[in-house]
Amino acid sequence: MTDSDAKARVLEAALAHVPFDGWSDHTLQAAMTDAGLDLALGLVMFPRGGVDMALAYHARGDAEMVARLAATDLSALRFRDRIATALRTRLELSDRELVRRGTTLFALPQHAADGAAALWRTADQVWTALGDSSQDFNWYTKRATLSAVHAATVLFWLGDETPGHQATWDFLDRRIEGVMQFEKLKGQLRESSFAKALVAGPVKLFETLLGPRKSDTPS
Repeated sequence: MTDSDAKARVLEAALAHVPFDGWSDHTLQAAMTDAGLDLALGLVMFPRGGVDMALAYHARGDAEMVARLAATDLSALRFRDRIATALRTRLELSDRELVRRGTTLFALPQHAADGAAALWRTADQVWTALGDSSQDFNWYTKRATLSAVHAATVLFWLGDETPGHQATWDFLDRRIEGVMQFEKLKGQLRESSFAKALVAGPVKLFETLLGPRKSDTPS
């Protein structure tokens, strides 16, 4: 069994325990027992216990979303509808109780940065899957904006009891409309030499805080 196989096996075993014990060390211990593996190995795979398992579950959802989008023909959709489809797909692939437990965990001050980074990665996966080729400040603002949309939609979805979560999809559509209006404004600003100079500093700040864009990273 490879390390990735073992990690996937433990994560799968953990899912049955999370609704009762949250993303916790107790859940990790129970998952290791269910998987028939030594707890010491679990601490190697998930050094921070529950929080690392929650992040692994989030990353698994991102990967499933990307695979689903790759297998879906989105060419007939407007770009705003492609974004909405991607975020809706991401939620539909998630278990609401597992996400609820994760949201509670990442609301804690010591894990807030992990939660924010996970949302950022989801936004990056969405834009990348949809063929985003933006540069400079636009690359960062697209992801920051979509991260906020996704976070707000998740919170709405967690409390939505309408049939088929229709209220959530309506909420998402309204948030996406706001994003598209913002993109339109940025397009106008990009034509201004003053605006280009104005954002030069923030671009450097984002690069320092968040690291280089994937397109800037040597292959």
